[in-house]
Amino acid sequence: MTEPLRFEHHRSLRQLNTFGLPAVAEYYTEVYSPDQLPALETWLQAHPMPLLLLGGGSNLVLADQVPGLVAHIRIGGWVQSMSSDEQVLVRVGAGENWHDTVEKSIALGYSGLENLALIPGSVGAAPVQTIGAFGVELKDRVSAIEVFDRWTGRVRDLLPEECQFAYRDSLFKSIEPGRYIITAVEFQLQRQFSPVLEYAGLKEAVGDEITPQRVFAAVCRMRRAKLPDPAQTGNAGSFFKNPVVSPAEYERLRQRFGQLVAYPDPQGYKLAAGWLIDQCGLKGFAQAQAAVYDRQALVLINRGKARRQDIERLSGHVQQQVYERFGIWLEPEPRFYP
Repeated sequence: MTEPLRFEHHRSLRQLNTFGLPAVAEYYTEVYSPDQLPALETWLQAHPMPLLLLGGGSNLVLADQVPGLVAHIRIGGWVQSMSSDEQVLVRVGAGENWHDTVEKSIALGYSGLENLALIPGSVGAAPVQTIGAFGVELKDRVSAIEVFDRWTGRVRDLLPEECQFAYRDSLFKSIEPGRYIITAVEFQLQRQFSPVLEYAGLKEAVGDEITPQRVFAAVCRMRRAKLPDPAQTGNAGSFFKNPVVSPAEYERLRQRFGQLVAYPDPQGYKLAAGWLIDQCGLKGFAQAQAAVYDRQALVLINRGKARRQDIERLSGHVQQQVYERFGIWLEPEPRFYP
C-alpha cells in the first residue's frame, strides 16, 4: 500500500539548502516512492501552484519566502540490473546521496564514478545540472534516466540522447523544466578499471599505485583543500560556469593577458572562471553577509547570516568586475528560485 503524502505549511528550508539560506516553503512534502507521484499531481490539480523539486539543495539560491509547493525527492534504492565480465548496470534511487553512491560503487568493485567524489547533492539532481569534475562528466556514465512524466502520468526511461545533456545543462534544467520528475538514475560502470587522470595534479596526487580507491581518495583530498564543507560554511560549490569563447576571442584575450588559463573546447576554448575572478582581486572579497571564498575564487560563501539578496548582490558585483576587465559575462551555475 502506498504511503499517503503529508503536507506541511510554512516549512523552514534552512537545513535543506547547502547555502544555509533562511528560506521558508509555503507548502512542503516528502516523496519516498514513485507510486506517490500521481497523488502529488492530483493534489496540485486541486491546489494550482508552483512546484519546486528539491534534491540535496546544493544548486539553489532560495528567496526568503518560497511560494507554492516544495517536493523533497527522497526516493531510495540500489538495484543491479545487468552484469557482465566487463561492466555492470546499477539503478540508484533519485533521493540517494551522491557522494555515498560513489563510495558504495567503489566498495562493490565498480569503477567510473571515482572522479566525481565529494560533490554535494542527490543522485536525482546530478543529471539536471549534468555534473562533472576532474576530467569526468556524468553524462558519459549514464545509461538511462527513470522519470515520472507529469504530462502523461507515467514512469518511463529516457535514454541519454533524449536528455540533451550539455555543459551544466540538460532537458530537465532549461528545455522542458517541470515536465519530468527524476525517480532513479541508471549508471554503466566498469569492472575493469580505466583511470582518467588528465586533470592537472590528479595523477601526482594519486601516486604510483593507481586504483579506484586511490583516485577517490585523491579527489576527496583535492576538493577539501580548495572547497569549503557546506556543513561548516554555506555554499553551492562552483558558483559560475567556465565561459566558452571562440578561437578569435581566445586569441584576443591571450594577447592581452599572457597567463590566461583556458582549455580546448569543441566550440573554441573554455576559460577558467575562477582565474578570471582571481585576476580581479576578488578572492576573499566580502559584501554584507556573503563573500568570495579565500581559497577558491569560483565559490561564493554564506558568512553566517546571508540571505538571497546578499548572494545576488555579490554575484552581480563579481560579474560586473569580470566584464569590465575581460569583456566576459559570467553565468551562474546555481538556480535562483523563484
